[in-house]
Parts: sequence; C-alpha cells; structure tokens
Amino acid sequence: MAEDPWQSAYDCAIKVARKAGEVIREAGEREIKVSIKSSTVDLVTKTDERVEKIIIGALKEEFGEGAHCFIGEESVAKGQPCILTDKPTWIIDPVDGTTNFVHGFPFVAVSIAFAVNKELEFGVVYSCLEDKMYKARRGQGAFCNDEPIQVSDVKDIHKSIIISEHGTNRNKDVVTKIFSTQKRILCIPVHGLRGSGTAATNMCLVATGAVEAFFEIGIHCWDIAAGAVIVREAGGLLMDVDGGPFDLMSRRMVSANNKVIADRIIQEIEIFDATRDDVVPEQKKQ
Repeated sequence: MAEDPWQSAYDCAIKVARKAGEVIREAGEREIKVSIKSSTVDLVTKTDERVEKIIIGALKEEFGEGAHCFIGEESVAKGQPCILTDKPTWIIDPVDGTTNFVHGFPFVAVSIAFAVNKELEFGVVYSCLEDKMYKARRGQGAFCNDEPIQVSDVKDIHKSIIISEHGTNRNKDVVTKIFSTQKRILCIPVHGLRGSGTAATNMCLVATGAVEAFFEIGIHCWDIAAGAVIVREAGGLLMDVDGGPFDLMSRRMVSANNKVIADRIIQEIEIFDATRDDVVPEQKKQ
C-alpha cells in the first residue's frame, strides 16, 4: 500500500489550528488593539497578525523552509502575491470573523486549507470559541469533533434556511444589490436568512445540515478554501453565483446541500464586480 503523502500535513494542520484557537481565546480576554485594513469596516487586530505568524512558523518548522508555499490573509494584505500554483500550498485565514472577535460576537474561526496541483486536498476550520473542530480530506468524508457530518436532505427551497453576509464593501450600489438579493431570497419564501459573520463557519453550517446554503460575493480564497473541502466531503456542492463552476480565486460562491437549492438561489442573486484574488496589483490599477 502506497504511503499517504499528506497525512502528516493534515495532522499538523489540526494541531496548529487548535493552538491558534487557544491564542485567539486568550487574546479575547485582553485588550484588543485594532487597525484598519482597507476601510473602517475591514479590520485587522494584532491577534490576526500574530496568529498567522504562529501558523506559518509552525508549518515551516515542520516541513522545512521553502518546501511549501503560503497564501495568508495578513501576508497578502501586506503585499505578498495571492497566486495559486501547482506547488503544495497552504491557504490560511488566521482569524476568520475579526469583526466578531473585536465585538465579542461568539463566532471566530481559524481556517487552514492545503492544495496541491491547484486542487484542495484537505481543510480544517476550528471554531475556537465554540471549541468545534471541523475537518475533511478529499475522498475521506467530513467531521466535527471526530463525528461524521452530512449536509441536509432538504430539496424544497421553501423549507430551507439560507446563510449569507453583508461583507465589508460599503459602496451604496453594492449594498443595494446585497440587500435586494437577500430580500428576493427571503420572499421566495424561505424559512429564514442567517449570518454568523464568518464565511468558514457558514460553510461548516452547510456541511452539518444546519442550513441548506451559503452564498456571498466579495469573500476571499482564504475565507472559503478549507470550508470548500468540508462542504464537498459532507455531500454538498460548490458553484459560481452565475451557475458556472466554482472558482476558488473568483471571490464569489454558492455552497449548498444540493443542486436544486443552489440553482434556485442563483436565480435571485444580483451579481456585482469583485476583483479576483489572483489579479496582481498592477493589473488592478488598469
């Protein structure tokens, strides 16, 4: 039997995610110092930066300097490229739900994914304030605290709960489209609309069957990479908001328990532009 090349990486991701969660919990009990990343609603704390350094440092120590590539939210914010190559690559959101963290809203997650040849191999999401460890490997199922999880079997959109977010874009036209979409979906009607404030947690809620679907435009690859593996391995699917194939770098996604629910939601989404994650700064200026 061939040796599993990525089991040690998977095991390390779980261990590192739990350690990062401990740091976040401890930081939440102390004074939180906040800076503004790109707008007054796009926040970054010293904890985000420290936790990302802890995660990347631990992975480099385990696997060697230069052995793997890294896409980290805070590293990209400081100018590092967000390009997914065929090389083994870690995709990291150290604190998904920073605004929640700052306000003490109890949904904050560590999200760690691993891709090889541009294909996601595994994902780990640790909802650290709930102490829930979600994890999945490609082809091996999805779990929460070591118990198998599965998407809901609801196919009637009228019996569904849909989860989404407002994001950090405060352009009036964008906000109008976001609320218009939510109004259209609510009036299908569905049982309800929800939002936890963290994309990674939202995807895990799809995976556990707590909600039928999650959609958003404006998220980033580090928000959803780990959750994407977990949703798929729990029996769900991922699509673009226009009904096309899921593209990790597109900053737009629908994750759902089945295609019936996904297709119905897609009919109501008012799409707006979001610059791809893999567009380099020079291209963004054009």
